[in-house]
Amino acid sequence: MSAPKVLISDKLSPASIAIFKARGIEVDFKPGLKPAELREIIGQYDGLAVRSATKVTREVLDAAPRLKVVGRAGIGVDNVDVSSATARGVVVMNTPYGNAITTAEHAIAMMFALARQIPEASTSTKAGKWEKNRFMGVELTGKTLGLIGAGNIGSIVASRANGLQMKVIAFDPFLSEKRALEIGVEKVDLDALVARADIVTIHAPYTEQTKNILSRERIFALKKGARIINCARGGLLDEAALYDALKEGHLAGAALDVFETEPATDSPLFTLENVVCTPHLGAATAEAQENVALQVAEQMSDFLLSGAVSNAINMPSVTAEEAPRLRPYMELARQLGALAGQLTANVGDEVKAIRVEYEGAAAELNQKPLTAAALAGVLAPMMGAVNMVNAPALAKERGIEVAETVLERSGDYATLLRVTLVTEAWTRSVAGTLVGTGKPRLVEVKGIAVEADFAPHMLYVTNEDRPGFIGRFGTTLAEAGINIATFHLGRDKPGGDAICLVGLDGPLPEAVLATVRGLPLVVRAVPLAF
Repeated sequence: MSAPKVLISDKLSPASIAIFKARGIEVDFKPGLKPAELREIIGQYDGLAVRSATKVTREVLDAAPRLKVVGRAGIGVDNVDVSSATARGVVVMNTPYGNAITTAEHAIAMMFALARQIPEASTSTKAGKWEKNRFMGVELTGKTLGLIGAGNIGSIVASRANGLQMKVIAFDPFLSEKRALEIGVEKVDLDALVARADIVTIHAPYTEQTKNILSRERIFALKKGARIINCARGGLLDEAALYDALKEGHLAGAALDVFETEPATDSPLFTLENVVCTPHLGAATAEAQENVALQVAEQMSDFLLSGAVSNAINMPSVTAEEAPRLRPYMELARQLGALAGQLTANVGDEVKAIRVEYEGAAAELNQKPLTAAALAGVLAPMMGAVNMVNAPALAKERGIEVAETVLERSGDYATLLRVTLVTEAWTRSVAGTLVGTGKPRLVEVKGIAVEADFAPHMLYVTNEDRPGFIGRFGTTLAEAGINIATFHLGRDKPGGDAICLVGLDGPLPEAVLATVRGLPLVVRAVPLAF
């Protein structure tokens, strides 16, 4: 098997290249590629490492059949078409921790610059003036700082602000009371934050829900003399309203590192003395650039070599420690899903719900990637190119309800996974376990106990439990020159419904399948591929 191949299409630290090579991954460093040039060569790579310059569009992804992962060295993934990547089964990773401290420190620096009018005072002094009485600042001690967003960066800002003896309040829909206590903030709603804050700093991602979160109404609802800082993303505040509030003297100042349109080369805000502007420098430190480059190289290497998933935007995380333990379970989940999916696709009924049940040792695992693997198995026979990345999104698009059940009790098996499909007409399940050193084994189909090892090619037959069937069935395959590798039987009761699962050395010819289907007592015969 050839080594994975990665393209770095933006300027990253040479240390990232060294990491890829040390891990046995082929790497090409080609920053500055034009879109057409990138599309021309991307088809030969398994991974693509970018910063913000490369635009990973749908067209780029269409030209990349081998691509498995896109690594963004930084937090924002605005330059990556995540929806298209997900639809194509490509993992999108970012590095949310590599530049968190740097961005938080920049926000604190902007706060000091506003409070003490440092940029204006510096310009004045360098112009030969000595306007000591002109620049009257304010102390930060005792002021109320309002955080919009209390994630990685926001929590660091809170820590620094607490050190400055500020009162910190925070609005974040995902912030628990316990976490608020841990980081030393008071959790409030957005209206309360706007009403109470002396300084507001934004640390939220840009989404449809957060677009213009500081709207005109909220900007003018701030205290007279309040200050605003945005080092997160452009578009999180109404820049026209901010200009009006500053011009009219409602706000004392603002500091912006990000803008609605970038590069920002012209803005009415640039004409105001009480506005501090920097050109998206939040992550612009030597330490941060090195950190995110190293982090993205490690994450991509882990994924391509072991299946470990860190900081993925579009699939559950799997740590490097978890990956070896989860791998056989993921294969079991995929094969159970594939069996259920193939049996359903053969009938043509529309799947309404998929349930995945974990029992025994499986109940103690990280179930999200296992469920994704099961979904991929179920949907692949119906939709083709499906994997763990796009399966959850495809299920959601089609209105398929997905549920997980965790049962910590142990039954007949030390570990058990059960995949159940629900249609309007029926509910059916398959279950499996791991044996030996982690080999998947089927133990139940439609409530019937049947112990069978999975094989690349199999034939599933349901039949009436009557004498003579096995002999006629075996003779039919023998006369057609089909060798039986494994043979497994199960039934619900004597004389009732029976199941036969046969492992074959290769695909079953259509003519032989038709003959099997025509045998007496055969209810259904379905060729399977794993």
